[in-house]
Amino acid sequence: MESGSDKGTVGSSAMDDYETLISTTDADLLKRSWRNEKASPEILQFESSLVQRSREQIQLMEETVEEFMNNGEDPLTVSLYQMDIDRTMFLLRSYLRIRLQKIEKFMFHIQKTAQLWTRLSRQEQKFAKRSIEDMKQHLDESVLSKLPDRYKSHLKQSVISEEDDMVMEPKLDAFVICRSRKFLGGLPVDDSGEENPLDMYAGDIYALRYKSIKPLVESGQLDLV
Repeated sequence: MESGSDKGTVGSSAMDDYETLISTTDADLLKRSWRNEKASPEILQFESSLVQRSREQIQLMEETVEEFMNNGEDPLTVSLYQMDIDRTMFLLRSYLRIRLQKIEKFMFHIQKTAQLWTRLSRQEQKFAKRSIEDMKQHLDESVLSKLPDRYKSHLKQSVISEEDDMVMEPKLDAFVICRSRKFLGGLPVDDSGEENPLDMYAGDIYALRYKSIKPLVESGQLDLV
């Protein structure tokens, strides 16, 4: 799916990008989304269309397997279809589970950050709201109700705090491993204040701070690995 490095070529043509896109199956897209979500410190955009198609494909494959078994199809063929079902189910369940874990961990941060909140599906937003209410109730009953009024916020350490210093946030300056999908030139990935632009070549792997490549991951130009 991804071509190797070619230092003599500084970019891919539009036709190459189109051919790569149409040759990518939903299984490949689901695996890529799963890897990106797993490696990203923050929650990414929910892939609603891909998830819906994957669910439909699983249902179709299950119906096919049942039909094969009823018709006495070769057990090896049935086994191969079942392996595809199991693989897709694993990726889909793991993808959704990773997102729920991030919501539980960063629920207050996600709720107060409009950009992150819109990345959630409707079901995830409902889950986040319920989790927030449950956490608030737990904190109030177990801790906050026993403290002086100035310390009863579940977001701030005290009323004099200027920021929500009790809210856990993802560490965007963490290093991640990424692979470029095409040539990307002159990227300012060094936050040291010095001008050190980086040329990234298709298929090459880099270790960079997530915040420096965040837009490239969101736009699909880089994959996390």
